[in-house]
Amino acid sequence: MKHTLKITLALVMFFFIAQVVGLAITNEYIDHQTTVETGNVTWENLPYNFTRPEVEGGSAFTTILVAILIGTIFVLILIKFKKINLWRFWFLIAVIVTLSFAFSAFINQWIALTLAVFLAAYKIFRPNIIVQNLTEVFIYGGLAAIFVPILNLFWVFMLLIVISIYDMIAVWQSKHMIKLAKFQTKSKIFAGLLLPYQLPKKSKQIEKIKVPKSRLKIKKQGIKTAILGGGDVGFPLIFAGVIMKDLMLVNPELIGFLKTLIIPVFVSIALLGLFLKSKKDKFYPAMPFISIGCLVGYIILKLVELII
Repeated sequence: MKHTLKITLALVMFFFIAQVVGLAITNEYIDHQTTVETGNVTWENLPYNFTRPEVEGGSAFTTILVAILIGTIFVLILIKFKKINLWRFWFLIAVIVTLSFAFSAFINQWIALTLAVFLAAYKIFRPNIIVQNLTEVFIYGGLAAIFVPILNLFWVFMLLIVISIYDMIAVWQSKHMIKLAKFQTKSKIFAGLLLPYQLPKKSKQIEKIKVPKSRLKIKKQGIKTAILGGGDVGFPLIFAGVIMKDLMLVNPELIGFLKTLIIPVFVSIALLGLFLKSKKDKFYPAMPFISIGCLVGYIILKLVELII
C-alpha cells in the first residue's frame, strides 16, 4: 500500500467530495427551465462577462489538449529557470478565476470574487492544509462550468483516453509529471489534493544551552505527504458533468443529479484500488485507473437506467 489506510481513505474521501461539489456547481449553471421548454441543454452565462470558448465537440477536444500542452511547457520552463514567483502569480490568477466561477453558482458574483481573492491569497502566501484542500474541492467545479458545455459524450471519452496515455508517458517514460509534482510540493503551491501524514507542530520553548557550533548536527526531516494531482480530480469531473447534462434532458433535476453520482462512486473505488495496490515511494499514473472507473460507472449507470 502506497499510504497508510487512514491517509488513503481520507484522500479518496476528499476526491469524492470534490466530485460531488463540482457536479453541484455544474448543475447550477444549467438553466433547467429553458432546458425543459426547448429540449436542449441551456447554460447560464459565466460571471464577469467571461465567455466560454466558442468551440464544440472535436474543436473543443483539440483546444483543451493544446491548452494542456502549452501549460505544461510553460511550467517546465519555470522549473528550469526556477521562476517560483512567476509560477506563484500565474497560479494565484487561475485560482481566483476558478473559485469565483464556482462560488458565483451559489452567491452574488461580487461576494464570490471577494471570497475567491481572500482564499486564493491565503492559499498562496500562507499555505495551510485546510485552505489547500477546501479550495481544491471548489476549483474543479469552476473549471467544469467552462468545459462541460462544450464537450459531448464521444469527445469526453476521447479526452479520457488521450489524457490516460499522456499520463502514462509523463510518469513512466519522460517522468516530467514527477518533476512537476516535486516542484509544486517544494514551492508549497500544489494544484491538487494534499494530505500530510502529520500536522506541523510548534516546538516547545526549552532552556537555552550553550553548545559549540562544531558539535551541532541538524538534520531536517520533511513531513511525508499524500498527493493527488489536479488533473486526476478535474478530468473525471468533466466526464461526469457531460453525462449529467445529457441525463437532465430525460430526468427531473434531482434524479438526473443522483444518477450521475454513480460515476464518482465507481471512480473513487478505482482510485482506492490504485492506492491499495501501489507500492511506497513509487509514482503511478492515476488517470488510466480513473478512466476505467469512469467507464465502469457509465456502464452501471446505463444498466440502472434500463431497470429504473
